[in-house]
Amino acid sequence: MRIIPIASGKGGVGKSLVAANLGVAFAKAGEQVILADLDLGASNLHLVLGHQSPKIGIGTFLNDIRSDFSKVIVDTDVPGLRFIPGDTEIPGTANLKNSQRNALFKRLLSLKDETDILIIDLGAGTHQSILDFFLLSGQGIVVTSPAVTAVLNAYVFLKNTVFRLMYTVFTKGTKAYGYLEQIRKEGSGPQKLYIPKVMPEIKRLDPVSYDKFAARISQLHPRLITNMIEDPKDVEVAMKIRRSCEEYLDLKIEHLGVIYRDSLQDTALASRLPVTLYKPQSILAQGIYRIADKILKSPEDRFFLNAQDIDDSFTEAGAEAEMDFESKMEYVEDLLHSGALTQGDLIETVKSQQFEISKLKKENSFLKLKLSQAMSLGFKPSASY
Repeated sequence: MRIIPIASGKGGVGKSLVAANLGVAFAKAGEQVILADLDLGASNLHLVLGHQSPKIGIGTFLNDIRSDFSKVIVDTDVPGLRFIPGDTEIPGTANLKNSQRNALFKRLLSLKDETDILIIDLGAGTHQSILDFFLLSGQGIVVTSPAVTAVLNAYVFLKNTVFRLMYTVFTKGTKAYGYLEQIRKEGSGPQKLYIPKVMPEIKRLDPVSYDKFAARISQLHPRLITNMIEDPKDVEVAMKIRRSCEEYLDLKIEHLGVIYRDSLQDTALASRLPVTLYKPQSILAQGIYRIADKILKSPEDRFFLNAQDIDDSFTEAGAEAEMDFESKMEYVEDLLHSGALTQGDLIETVKSQQFEISKLKKENSFLKLKLSQAMSLGFKPSASY
């Protein structure tokens, strides 16, 4: 069973859109798929799927971990795609106890005999449970957008994932664990710890723990999707995340591809259909299908990526961004020539986009001001962009 956890580090970047539509794309390719909504406390994946509001969900199981887990798995209208709804009605599901988390791990992994692909839609942020579910696979997906905050949070998510893995491997009582705790108590914290600087000292102090971590981290190669882009240049934000991961985390990431922002998604949502079903020939849907095809063609145990593989993935994503943009412009020209879109409509659209760009510029200026103020007080940012 191929496990695909999908995270974001920040809400509002279209993570659930990606999860739901990838589920549809895989099922359309003949795979047996289960889509699990583990955005505990803020579950809304059923809306993207066009599924009825669930009567029972994951919270029902978490309140009675001895209950029959199969009862929370429901069929969808897409052959081959089943769904595990989330639960926002039962308090406390966002903060799992160890017993609940372990029971859920066990039940999800037990689906391997009847499932080809398990997609896990995780909540935004870096809660310990979210990181643990992300680490169920070495090839989890992080969804980001070109917004400054989304890029920063994608990197922070990956950074916290690496340090969560360290604390999982370096058990209490080991010299490696003691070294990390010493640094934490001195006030450095994970935000100031850089793997290339920390690991040589850990290797010296505790070579056994070092070897265990080296083996685990070598199998962690997260994948990135850049969503909600407006222009081919937006894909450059992925390179910023890549550089930071390689420099500060010694972590290699792969770029799965890009998805353009499209108001068609709102129309599909109102129609209670995933966009891959509502309009499969749209640029947005084709981006999803393209990413799904890449995942299906890649080996499940492809843990060791060389530099050329990674370079190729980022180069290919850039080329796809250019290609999709040209298709988008051709589509607009066709609408103008057919009369379906008037020049007035186009002008209004441009005005609306200019307004959004203006808001983003103001937000960016505000963040720069805050950063400048923080630095003047003696604080330093956790990573360089």
